[in-house]
Amino acid sequence: MNTFEWTSELRFMVALALGFLVGLERESTKIEEQKMVFGGVRTHPIISLLGFGCAWLYKIGATFMLPIGLLSIAALTSIAYIAKIKVERFGSTSEISALLTFVAGALALLVDVWVAMALGVVNTILLSEKAALESYVERLNKVEFLATVKFVLVTVIILPVLPNQEFTRFKLNPTSIWQIVIIVSTIGFVGYFLSKKFGERIGLWLSGAFGGVISSTAFTMAVGRIAQRNPGRAEESLQAAVLASSVMYLKILVLIWLINANFVSSLWWRLVLLFFVGLALAVRVIWRSESNNHESVPTLQNPFEIRPAMAFGVLFVVLSVVTAFVRQSLGDPGVLGLSAIVGVSDIVPFILSLVHGSGTTSQIVVPAIIMATMSNTIAKGVYFGALSPSTRKETAITYSVWALLHVPLLFIRP
Repeated sequence: MNTFEWTSELRFMVALALGFLVGLERESTKIEEQKMVFGGVRTHPIISLLGFGCAWLYKIGATFMLPIGLLSIAALTSIAYIAKIKVERFGSTSEISALLTFVAGALALLVDVWVAMALGVVNTILLSEKAALESYVERLNKVEFLATVKFVLVTVIILPVLPNQEFTRFKLNPTSIWQIVIIVSTIGFVGYFLSKKFGERIGLWLSGAFGGVISSTAFTMAVGRIAQRNPGRAEESLQAAVLASSVMYLKILVLIWLINANFVSSLWWRLVLLFFVGLALAVRVIWRSESNNHESVPTLQNPFEIRPAMAFGVLFVVLSVVTAFVRQSLGDPGVLGLSAIVGVSDIVPFILSLVHGSGTTSQIVVPAIIMATMSNTIAKGVYFGALSPSTRKETAITYSVWALLHVPLLFIRP
């Protein structure tokens, strides 16, 4: 099969296009904000082509031309910046953007084209989204931001020094365990971020989609408390809880694919089927509900905080040891029994402990995962029903039907 070749002519066009992209943004800013900025629809393409030309000279032996070209643009932008300061206009975004345009033009010839494209596109996005970014920073919760930064720093410090080898007869590898913590926390943080950003606008029931990414069990209890305080919103809260539990199946599927893709072929259609069953049940409740109130759910805990991340890691290790011990002592029936028990809480650590490692076959992993999700579905139905007396009958019907539909999947061989 023929592979696509980025010729010099095509790379030239990329450099020119990236310059125009940034230049058009700068020109529109001039018009919209009625102020002078460095460069425009002509200057930035020329800067990008200057970078491309200097890179060409660099390739044919005139290596000094690339740094000279960069220094020349730096000198021009410095003069423009000094002139801005004299009239009390501060900010160096346009000048730095011009330097980056030069670099992107040079890289369009020297390295893989995607590098230059990425720099040019991100440069344009950051310039054009100034108002949105500043608005987000104003609403930023500093405590949560610091918690996230601490988690990232701890990860950067801890991960490289952890031993990458197995310990004990349970084959516990500190590096792989912490990598699993990072993966789970990152996926949870995506849902947490989306919930924080859009939760107040999209309404209670759709917030369940984000809540299911964070923790469907915790979300179910959160909306159950809303139904307890406000019985008039009980059916809408039930919608949100069912939708969160539906999304849980997709979250589990993604995590299994990331941790051990060998089990995906046996599990994907089961989990996708259960997702659609939950979605259908959520739609059924939606049709029964006439609430249009858009109250948001109380924000769940940030998955990037140190404490919940460490708690997940400890729980994962404990369940890994317990699962291995039960398997060795009681065999497959013991693992299935344990699956039914752990369903009363968050089942993600248990499921990942099953698929992580090489000692367990799909003959028991698949039924154990389905058993755990069924147990968890029953537990969430009990939790919500206990908190929302006005919808206990509807809750019992919804979660019972859902749980019963797990049963046939237990007996289909992987």
